[in-house]
Amino acid sequence: MTGESAQRHIENYGLIGDCRSAALVGRDGSIDWLCWPRFDSGACFARLLGDERHGYFSIAPLSSNVRVVRRYAPDTLILETEFDTADGSVRVTDFMPIDTAAPTLIRLVTALRGRTSLRMRCVPRFDYGMLAPWIMRSERGCRLQAGPDELTLEASVPLSIEARHCSAQFVLESGQSASFVLSHSGPHERAEIPADLQGLLQGTASYWREWIGRLQRRCDWPDALRRSLLTLRALIHRPSGGLLAAPTTSLPEQLHGPLNWDYRFAWLRDSTFTLTALLNAGFHEEAQGWRDWILRALGSEPSKMRTMYRIDGGRDVNEYTLDWLPGFHGAVPVRVGNAAAYQRQIDIYGEVLDAMELATRAGIAQSEHGRQIECGIVEYLESIWDEPGRGIWESREESHRFVYSQVMAWVGIDRFLASAGRYGHAQGPLLDRLKALRAHIHAQICQQGYDASRGHFVQHYEGHAVDASLLLLPLVGFLPIDDARIAGTIAAVERELLHDGLVMRQSYPHRQRQGAFIACTCWLADCRRLQGRVSEARSAIERVLAVGNDLGLLAEEYDIHEQRLCGNFPQALSHLALVNAILGMDGPMLQRGGG
Repeated sequence: MTGESAQRHIENYGLIGDCRSAALVGRDGSIDWLCWPRFDSGACFARLLGDERHGYFSIAPLSSNVRVVRRYAPDTLILETEFDTADGSVRVTDFMPIDTAAPTLIRLVTALRGRTSLRMRCVPRFDYGMLAPWIMRSERGCRLQAGPDELTLEASVPLSIEARHCSAQFVLESGQSASFVLSHSGPHERAEIPADLQGLLQGTASYWREWIGRLQRRCDWPDALRRSLLTLRALIHRPSGGLLAAPTTSLPEQLHGPLNWDYRFAWLRDSTFTLTALLNAGFHEEAQGWRDWILRALGSEPSKMRTMYRIDGGRDVNEYTLDWLPGFHGAVPVRVGNAAAYQRQIDIYGEVLDAMELATRAGIAQSEHGRQIECGIVEYLESIWDEPGRGIWESREESHRFVYSQVMAWVGIDRFLASAGRYGHAQGPLLDRLKALRAHIHAQICQQGYDASRGHFVQHYEGHAVDASLLLLPLVGFLPIDDARIAGTIAAVERELLHDGLVMRQSYPHRQRQGAFIACTCWLADCRRLQGRVSEARSAIERVLAVGNDLGLLAEEYDIHEQRLCGNFPQALSHLALVNAILGMDGPMLQRGGG
């Protein structure tokens, strides 16, 4: 097995979860990230952003020469890691059961061959690696307490309890097995550890297989499509229906750099991407749950919309740093919360209106509450559409009138007019104003957002640079794919932002080098397909698949120079974009803006 530094690469992790929280499991058998009891709770294992001092839960052979093979049990989120040594081999099966009252993580160790010596170490550190627990022995294991959190660890082998962690050293011969069950409870609660672990394993497998079994679409990449959809389902919070952007914080967009953000929130910007993927894949129940989550989160005051919300729809996403964590490979600061929630981003109003109209076209009934929300959003958008903002990439520098943001303002008005025409929930004077405004915005963008000398749309007014978000212009119906201005923009993205088959989201000075943004390459595949460049669209999809890890998981970005995944992981937007690109290659589907 390679050294610790290599083991901590992002691509060496797999995801397990129960649609309430999630854990990252390394190839070396160590769980290095787990937030309990929710996705956005404090981490009790945070070695991912630090080192052994910050909490982990490992099971691995004692041998220093180990070959590792891992896979998901077919069509599940049950992770199987096989360790092969000179003396024997074992399989570690990791999963989080879906229906237990208390959040629970189960690790089953089965000897496949020979005789293997193993070590288990459970080293919780609550509050993102800051606080060691008080440990007490219990009837079948131990209890670990700190503040409002308590973990209960039960094992089928004897545990050693030391001052600040639990461990076990044990030997398994072919056919033998061991189990470790970790559960979370709050103050004055007691986690009831389930006894029938095989029953839980089978029930969890059945849950995932029955869910993905609803997928009826055919495609040329069925395994990738199913894995992406299963990953997205794992990131949909079962109690609320909200979609998490990623289960991690502060995995750097720029390796070893400061661009480290908390993505454990639900972004309004992902609204239509999410609905399109779920609806076209046939998951209408989850699509309606997401639409309903949006309506609950918005309340009744569109002027107070935020770019993102907590997974339950809450608004408290205040940003602060964890100075005791040294960061992923030294990338600091480590952040909790996200100040981008408070930015002015014009495009989100259009995204929500686009999502509402798409949902109604798909047969998801809109309520009176929903219609009033749409009216409130479009009236507010009417008053602020031309103001500068921070844009789709959430710049923390100066504000601009970004072309994509202006286009999405146009989209919002266009979709509202389509919905009002279909369902009649707006009056004539408002509709007349909006029709005139739609034409005005379109004309302004074509005049101020297009550089005729360069033959392409630009990132923002008064600018000249191209931006990968402009690939979305034909996808949202702003101009047809065969318009010369769109063709020139796609060509400019390919000329200036395409590197080694992957698309950067914008141009960067060398000192600010970031990874290629995986979703943008999927958008390029969509554009190429619409242009009739089918083989090139396929190549773009296959390039994205090539940068996923061995389990089919994608991060936010891929560093071409280091050949490493970077950014938070796994990233919902990357998987959403891949699902949409793959389904687009399959044939007719529900499109943004009609069709």
